[in-house]
Amino acid sequence: MAITDKIYLKNHRQIVSQLETSIPKSAFAGATMDVLYSGEGLSQLDDATRDRLLDFASDFLDCETEAELYTGYPERAFIRYLLSLREQGLGPDAIVDVMGDDYMLYAYPGDVLSFLDDSVRTLEAVEDLAHVDENESAARAAADRIRKIT
Repeated sequence: MAITDKIYLKNHRQIVSQLETSIPKSAFAGATMDVLYSGEGLSQLDDATRDRLLDFASDFLDCETEAELYTGYPERAFIRYLLSLREQGLGPDAIVDVMGDDYMLYAYPGDVLSFLDDSVRTLEAVEDLAHVDENESAARAAADRIRKIT
């Protein structure tokens, strides 16, 4: 299961109540992304909630067409965001706190830790394959990324 399947809207019940419609708790569920992408009904939300959800939409759902929402673009953008927070030296608990402050999202710190561990393992495999393929620049790039994450 991808990390983006484990990212949830904070205050989900309050948001659903204010929107007067039902949306999934998962931030990257299709119906949730549809509502955030279209902006439909967001004017009904309190200012703080609306601002953070609009920030989320502009940072991760800024696609050329609505169809691109379902190509993995938002998820890849969010994964880059998580990795950049880790590269800034934040641990799983701090990453969860920043996500909440920035976008009113939450995840369990253990899920973030598992994601980071999986990312390092994937990069180690990339590094090993690059060495086998004698692509030293790719191997160095993977090793550099590993150092930044760990």
